[in-house]
Amino acid sequence: MSEPERHTAAPVRVFTQRFSSTRRGARLARRLALLQLHDWGIPHRTPRSVAAEQVLAELAANAITHGRVAGRDFEVRLTLMDGGALRIEVADARGDRRPEIRAGDGVSGYGMRLVDAYADAWGVTDRVIGKTVWAELGAPLSSPALTSPHGDPLALLRP
Repeated sequence: MSEPERHTAAPVRVFTQRFSSTRRGARLARRLALLQLHDWGIPHRTPRSVAAEQVLAELAANAITHGRVAGRDFEVRLTLMDGGALRIEVADARGDRRPEIRAGDGVSGYGMRLVDAYADAWGVTDRVIGKTVWAELGAPLSSPALTSPHGDPLALLRP
């Protein structure tokens, strides 16, 4: 008897773009990604779009703040999978600085907590130069309120 076949979702649509490792590049990445999601049928300002925007904004901000190497861009890749899952990847040139969820005892460190709250899964993959931080958002949210599968992400920021 052979091993059962594993069915994985196949990519349906892919968007890849490189941006300068600046605040302007991060802002442009977020805006272009939102336009792309809208073209793929994920309308702007819907819970799914807002979740994707928050995740991408944090990963892009981390890439330009902690993953920046002079003269190197960062790359954004969005993959819409069969079944509706969305994978967001942001690659930068610094493999030695990996994101982590901090306790939030200062003014920084909350961003990855938001990513963790919105995403069904996230992680880091090494590249030849640098790393890729990825997050996966499952099938579309059915609730009209802005929530994540893990509850209210903004509750993480409240005392």
